[in-house]
Amino acid sequence: MTTEGSRAASLEARSARIEVRPCRGLEEFQACVEVQKRVWGGADVDVVPLPLYVVAAETGGQVLGAFAGVPEAGNLVGFTLALAGTHQGKAFLHSHMTAVLEGYRDRGIGRQLKLLQRQDALARGIELVEWTFDPLEVKNAYFNLVRLGAIVRRFLPNCYGITTSPLHGGMPTDRLMAEWWLRSPRVEKILGEASQSSRGAQHTVPSPQKSDGTLVRIHVPGGIDDIRQKDRSRALRVQREVREQFQSWLGRGYAATAVERTAEGSNYLLDPWRED
Repeated sequence: MTTEGSRAASLEARSARIEVRPCRGLEEFQACVEVQKRVWGGADVDVVPLPLYVVAAETGGQVLGAFAGVPEAGNLVGFTLALAGTHQGKAFLHSHMTAVLEGYRDRGIGRQLKLLQRQDALARGIELVEWTFDPLEVKNAYFNLVRLGAIVRRFLPNCYGITTSPLHGGMPTDRLMAEWWLRSPRVEKILGEASQSSRGAQHTVPSPQKSDGTLVRIHVPGGIDDIRQKDRSRALRVQREVREQFQSWLGRGYAATAVERTAEGSNYLLDPWRED
């Protein structure tokens, strides 16, 4: 495609109407599989197959899609796949994948998908959604912690093993576990809602301890994608250092609650945390 053609396609993508709704039927589930392949780019062995989307939709999970174009006839440009689970007898959702095609990113589509996910979960009495994300991808971390109000209290080293996705660069898939407590005062404040936490809460909601003023920072250097491509040994060293710090501080009862930008990259901010 020519440069002019690329610009026209990008403009068309940005001006297209976006409809966010549950996916329906095999054709739309297959479209999710195709978006997944385009975003992660891995071999078939790492692709979540069509039957799992069917299972998720039929067993209390979610398959939510973002469609560009007129209602009922638009093209799928993003999706969220979540599976149903339980923690100590309480239902929750594990949001395994959220993807948006290049050209449709930075338009708030991911946030629309997450808000629909929250709306659907609360309508069914589910108040916790969890998902994993790469601690080195601070843009995702900012979205999860600052824009949505999730917190992190668990670190999963090499969670999925070494994958074939170019996004993972052949490195261990270390992951942080985001906890999105949908009715917590923190989430309702960030989303601009009046607090409803006292009404019908089904979960023990985590909250910050009275701190002595100690705030922990974990630094991630900027340009991590370039570092992965050009200096693998440095990338592995950064990953190891970040892993060790998270394992240490989360093990002491801290939680990651925010991300701040710096001249050299970004810092995670961690506070003492407790279960009420």
